[in-house]
This record gives sequence, structure tokens and C-alpha cells, in this order.
Amino acid sequence: MEIVWFNEKPKDCIVTIAAGNITLNKPATNFFETAYSVMLGMEKNQKLIVIKPLNKAEAIRHDIPESNKYRITVRSSYSRVANKAFIEEVGNLVGVDFNTETKKYKANWQGKEQVLLVDLKEEV
Repeated sequence: MEIVWFNEKPKDCIVTIAAGNITLNKPATNFFETAYSVMLGMEKNQKLIVIKPLNKAEAIRHDIPESNKYRITVRSSYSRVANKAFIEEVGNLVGVDFNTETKKYKANWQGKEQVLLVDLKEEV
């Protein structure tokens, strides 16, 4: 008898952008479980959002300006970052009014750089 055991395919990292916040699904949240805060950035030419988790030691060091650190709320099945100004910038980049629309995008963890890249060209 040849048994092939079921192995569930890993779920995609999905990031939802809505008015005022960015929500990461459970697979994306796994990379932020120990995050004390995050840094948010954009790569405008490639239409990417970059989210970098900071642990407590990194967050309280003074080599990163306070204005570059944002609070993240981590729950068991999702995590969320609230920042209206950043979301407006993202909306301007992709031509979406997130006050009236909610969009979901694929994301990929980059282990070497320790960042989550949200591809604004790959809507789900």
C-alpha cells in the first residue's frame, strides 16, 4: 500500500488596505508576532509597500527616529497598523480612494531583509 499523506498548501500572505489601517492575515502576522512596532515604507517605482517589524530592543533604541515607528496591534489571527497619512500616500500611488474602497494585495516575506513586501500590482 502506497500512502501519500495530505499536506496542506501554505496559505498566501494577504494584506488588506482600508480607510485608516493596514490589516495582515494570519500567515503574514506570523512574521510580526514579536513585533513591538513597525516601520512603513514605499518603493514607488515597483509599487511596493515595505513593512519592517521592530522588536522591543530595536524600537526603544534611539537610532531610529520616533516619527518612523508605528504601533502594530497583533492578535491571534490578524495584525493591524493604523496610519491614515500613509494610506493616503498609497492611494495616490495606485489611484485608489481607500476611504471608499477596501483592497487586498498579495505579500511576500523577505527573510534576508526581514521585511514584508506588499505588491500593489497584485490585487487579490
